[in-house]
Amino acid sequence: WWRDRGVTLLYGNPATAIDRAAKTVALADGARLPYQHLVLATGSHPIRLPVPGMDLPGVRTFRDLADVAALMDAAKPGTRAVVIGGGLLGLEAASGMAGAGAKTTLVHLMDRLMERQLDARAGALLRQAVEARGIEVLLEASTARVEGTNHVTGLRLADGRLIPADIVVVACGVRPNADLARTAGLACNRGVLVDDTLTTDDPAIHAMGECAEHRAAVYGLVAPAYEQARVLARRFAGEAALYQGSSVSTNLKVSGVHVFSAGDVTGGPGTEDILLTDRALGLYRRLIVKDGLLIGAVLYGDTADGLFYLDLITNRTPIAALRADLAFGPVARDAAA
Repeated sequence: WWRDRGVTLLYGNPATAIDRAAKTVALADGARLPYQHLVLATGSHPIRLPVPGMDLPGVRTFRDLADVAALMDAAKPGTRAVVIGGGLLGLEAASGMAGAGAKTTLVHLMDRLMERQLDARAGALLRQAVEARGIEVLLEASTARVEGTNHVTGLRLADGRLIPADIVVVACGVRPNADLARTAGLACNRGVLVDDTLTTDDPAIHAMGECAEHRAAVYGLVAPAYEQARVLARRFAGEAALYQGSSVSTNLKVSGVHVFSAGDVTGGPGTEDILLTDRALGLYRRLIVKDGLLIGAVLYGDTADGLFYLDLITNRTPIAALRADLAFGPVARDAAA
């Protein structure tokens, strides 16, 4: 596939240094590759908490296929598993472990699950659904240390509680892998700093994906990386394309639990909430409106209209004509036609 498209793919030979003056990239085997334009797409590293015991056998991150294989191998009936982190990855890891028969506890520092994507009501509904699957959820729980000598035996919380564990899964997010860029002297903050052309402070070097920081935002999701890749491809083809940020949406991939979130769900001054709830059916829908535009959406229970709302948010579509029926999804568009 790569060869047919004129791409030379090098496996197992990582880049070790960038010589900006000579415009070359040094590889681990000593080779040097010249460039006219260099794109950094170095991804991210999983975050490990700075607490004692994180290096013990039995402590795993949840990031790649090797991690998944190791977790599924360990997740057997009778296994005691603790997952640290109540975001997307943590919930998916906990669901997988519990589904394989492990006695699973989810530990989260914040006051609700998926706090970046969900408001308090949706977070409470999600917690109920997770606990209904046999997963113990501990909120506002801070990790003090991982217990054990030759292997993990438990997780100690800051309040003194001990959770027995045979495996601890750390799913506390990622940090941009900007190591190569920093060593080369490129401007970095959390990630490699880029402008709307996805160019660093060196005009010959660009960055995209999880390693890039654009307008103070670092995206840890796939969709923005695709959008950035399209902008760079168009620019290299001679077009005047610009990247102006992404309207991020998230969709929880846990069987039987349907959660969708997009845009700004924090609310605040000048915003208005449109709510649609059905407690009997376990449905919750909150739309956040500001200045005649939909700026955020939280859907729980029925997420079929998620892409409709994401399109309104991304395209900054005026909603005055849709306002009366907006909570009912695409029917609002049809009614306004």
